[in-house]
Amino acid sequence: MGFFSVFLFLILCSFEKAIIALAATSPEPHLPPHTTHTVEINSLLPATTCTPSTKGHTNNKASILEVVHKHGPCSIFHKSSKTSTTKSDDKYHAQILKQDEARVNSIHSRLNYRIHDPFTQSSASATLPAKSGLLLGSPNYLVTVGLGTPAKQLSLEFDTGSDLTWTQCRPCLRYCYTQSEPIFDPSLSASYKNLSCTSATCTQLSSAGIPHRCSSASSSCLYGIRYGDGSFSIGDFAKEKLTLTSMDVFEGFLFGCGQDNQGLFNGSAGLLGLGRNNISLVEQTAMKYNRFFSYCLPSTSSSTGHLTFGNGGGSANGVKFTKLTTLSERESSFYGLGLTGISVGGCQLPVASSVFSSSGTIIDSGTVITRLPATAYTALRDAFREGMKNYTMTMSFSLLDTCYNVSGYETVSFPDIAFGFGDGVTVDLDAAGILLAVSDSQVCLAFAGNKDDSDIGIIGNVQQKRLEVVYDVAGGKVGFAPASCP
Repeated sequence: MGFFSVFLFLILCSFEKAIIALAATSPEPHLPPHTTHTVEINSLLPATTCTPSTKGHTNNKASILEVVHKHGPCSIFHKSSKTSTTKSDDKYHAQILKQDEARVNSIHSRLNYRIHDPFTQSSASATLPAKSGLLLGSPNYLVTVGLGTPAKQLSLEFDTGSDLTWTQCRPCLRYCYTQSEPIFDPSLSASYKNLSCTSATCTQLSSAGIPHRCSSASSSCLYGIRYGDGSFSIGDFAKEKLTLTSMDVFEGFLFGCGQDNQGLFNGSAGLLGLGRNNISLVEQTAMKYNRFFSYCLPSTSSSTGHLTFGNGGGSANGVKFTKLTTLSERESSFYGLGLTGISVGGCQLPVASSVFSSSGTIIDSGTVITRLPATAYTALRDAFREGMKNYTMTMSFSLLDTCYNVSGYETVSFPDIAFGFGDGVTVDLDAAGILLAVSDSQVCLAFAGNKDDSDIGIIGNVQQKRLEVVYDVAGGKVGFAPASCP
């Protein structure tokens, strides 16, 4: 955005606020909108001890799982993790942002058909169609579920951008990375069953963009999934009993039993797929939950949130729903939203809605930092910097180019940011969803721009903090409730 456009935006915004202020002196006063956040810097930083949410755990209509950040003190492997968060650990944030960049690049590659075959990255090579494959990165939030008979508790990273649920399995024929919990052993489960590679169920992997082939030893169905940072999992596509709660047990759940797993999974046992394909958990439990789920991400890595399946879990009041957008076949696993505009400090950015609609936007629990079309990000960044001109800018941090030195400050004030959607819905971001504290002396605007306006936009999990995000897939909509998480 050029200098004249920025100048005009600031003049019009100031004029609008002046009109509102004058209206406040009229006989029928109107309160001016709240256009800034003031928060304690410590509130943006993780604590060293876990502060669990007081949210309930289950009822007769919904299943509620506790959500924890995999690097925070609420995680079961926090003490042994080399990437556990501290108040000044910028190396931790640098690693997370590097993995996030890999995830976003791989999402864009997938949607542009630039796909790599995971089998070719492993010693279990095979020839598969060039368009097969799935590239995503590793998410950051864990839930614990039971698998097998008797049920073994496993901590899985949940991901709305993935369909296949998988975990590492013994005997780890090729390789298993180190995980905190015992690796699942299908030979000790009375309900485990491999699938034949000639079965119709095996071919369902193709609809999710996941390569599959036959095992030369047993003719069972093999899957192969590759992630943007080079991580991958290859193994048996199988059926097993899945236990979410004592009252929510699913027989014959389709999942991946990984025998060759390598990458940056940081101790978790695998992944829980919440995408839109038929093999996802959302679709496999549709008869019970009617494709309805919601989550609350913890505001820092030292608190907890929840992942709820079903419409009886006491979702927050005041949910604002916006329509799920129609997606092309290559985007069918993702949840598309009709983002059309953004406001900063109560003022709409001078960006045409076509900038957003031409590329499209998805919401993704596994992407950390929201990515915007280049034109929209430039406008957002310039307006935010103007609202932060009383603070000293400092050097960029990884992919974040708008950072401030807050040494000596106990609080920081910054403009609010809101998303506008095509059906008239406006969602105000929580303060925790605007700034990322990379240390106790540096905070950064938690947005980044795509390379150009053609790559799809992504609403990341930082911007979803303290919002209850409600997915009514059967109803074709996604909702947001403000300040309903710890």
